[in-house]
Amino acid sequence: MDAKTFALFRDLVYERSGISLGEGKETLVSARLGKRMRALGIKSHREYLEYALAHEADGEVVYLLNAISTNFTSFFRESAHFDMLRALLSQWLATGQQRLRLWCAASSTGEEPYTLAMLVREAIGSRPVDARILATDISTRVLEVAVRGEYDAERLQPVPLSLRTRYFDDFEAEGETRYRARETLKQLLVFRRLNLSTPPFPMSGPFDAVFCRNVMIYFDQAVRARLVGEIVRLLKPGGYLFVGHSESLTGVSAGLCAVQPSVYAKPE
Repeated sequence: MDAKTFALFRDLVYERSGISLGEGKETLVSARLGKRMRALGIKSHREYLEYALAHEADGEVVYLLNAISTNFTSFFRESAHFDMLRALLSQWLATGQQRLRLWCAASSTGEEPYTLAMLVREAIGSRPVDARILATDISTRVLEVAVRGEYDAERLQPVPLSLRTRYFDDFEAEGETRYRARETLKQLLVFRRLNLSTPPFPMSGPFDAVFCRNVMIYFDQAVRARLVGEIVRLLKPGGYLFVGHSESLTGVSAGLCAVQPSVYAKPE
């Protein structure tokens, strides 16, 4: 991929998703677009770019973003956050709170929102609590995986056996054991496509907690500032924002108070 074509891809990806592709990423972009180009019979990167723009109404730019976006995740990733959420859920429910709203802003293939759903189910037990978890991502490809809620045994390894037994059914597929999330988890979850770089967002909140982890590292300061400002608007007073352990809100905190590394609270 020549430098001029890469610059055009980089501008398009930033404009449509807020993802900043750094210098020297030509090989990465070329590799990730290769499968789609082969499927379409297109050999030139410039030709594919023109094709994507010409067929944007048919979703081709979404296909492009699906290929470019990074989607690493796992169950109970950065587990200290889930320990803290578990304590917060107990605290909120102990005070008689009967409505819970959580938002997983970069849900990827679903491991994070299903982790949240397990914690919520464990916390509420038989209480008559109105609980919902919104899970969003820009990639339609990973959202399709998340909606299915099916994972191989290796992906389920971080899930304690007691939770795995309670919330997943095992089944055989192509000679291997796989696991499917039960309806008791799926009933809590709503999956939607959302571009985090283009607030304001359609939901009204307020959210008790927002998990926006390991996604802002792909945004520049301007996009981060807009996103955090919108999260603050949607958080309830006293609500919490969890970001990735490698992320910080330096310069974009929008009035949030640091509670511990990578956890922030909206003042009451």
